[in-house]
Amino acid sequence: MIEVNELTKRYGGTTAVHGLTFTVRPGRVTGFLGPNGAGKSTTLRMLLGLHEPTSGTVTIDGRAFRDRPRGLRHAGALLDAHDVHGGRTAYAQLSALARSNRIPGRRVEEVLQEVGLAGAARRRIGGFSLGMKQRLGIASALLGDPPVLLFDEPLNGLDPEGVRWVRDLFRRLAAEGRTVFVSSHLMSEMEHTADELIVIGRGELIAAESLADFSARGTRQHVTVGTPAPALLRDLLAAESAEVRVEGELLTVTGPTAVRIGEVALEHRIPLHHLSTASPSLEDAFMELTADSVQYLAGGSR
Repeated sequence: MIEVNELTKRYGGTTAVHGLTFTVRPGRVTGFLGPNGAGKSTTLRMLLGLHEPTSGTVTIDGRAFRDRPRGLRHAGALLDAHDVHGGRTAYAQLSALARSNRIPGRRVEEVLQEVGLAGAARRRIGGFSLGMKQRLGIASALLGDPPVLLFDEPLNGLDPEGVRWVRDLFRRLAAEGRTVFVSSHLMSEMEHTADELIVIGRGELIAAESLADFSARGTRQHVTVGTPAPALLRDLLAAESAEVRVEGELLTVTGPTAVRIGEVALEHRIPLHHLSTASPSLEDAFMELTADSVQYLAGGSR
């Protein structure tokens, strides 16, 4: 389990993380989301003892990670797939980590096999693609068979088969009772993978709840309507305080339910070719709830 309590990190006059408090529990995949510059990477680095907090505490299974002499047995992490010695082979890289953490040498071949790099074990890392480096980083995280795993953008550079493999891996690790904490900007993958979400913006906590609860509370349901009389139906729905966006013969309606829209159309003999309620989207919820926390916006406007 990961516990963060009133965690704050300042760099001079800049506050990267401010008063963060949350818990990441075992047995589930927890997504870590936030706009660029929200403080996600800084938080992960404090979790692993790579940055010292200005104030507050962060523990992994009740202790600060830096207090564990053989850390890979307690927590494994992928922070930057490029942060490896390009002149080493994959086997040599993992062997060095195993020796320094007193991990049996057999684990090197086991994790290389698990991540699909057994055939590239004796190749130099400098010649690896980004996807292969991601797999090697995941192998490093798994090396000590730890109960806690942290991953920062683990899907970068992976092909569709690799993405599916990682998704299944995370689910399996969580099913084994491990704590799996995944930072990602890929909303679609979090929808397929995460059970819980920690969402931050400008270094502060925005939400800590289930994926379903976050998606539901952050967005307003809308109804898609297809009709050969879009202008007429738009005006009728607007009279009922609906928000309506028209694109050709398709209307996107916020406010009234699909049932009420159907009743209005029937009352005025307006034919409908399509009528459906859109499910809440994680991406829409994220954009809406983090709108005030975005540091960099395209077009230079806020």
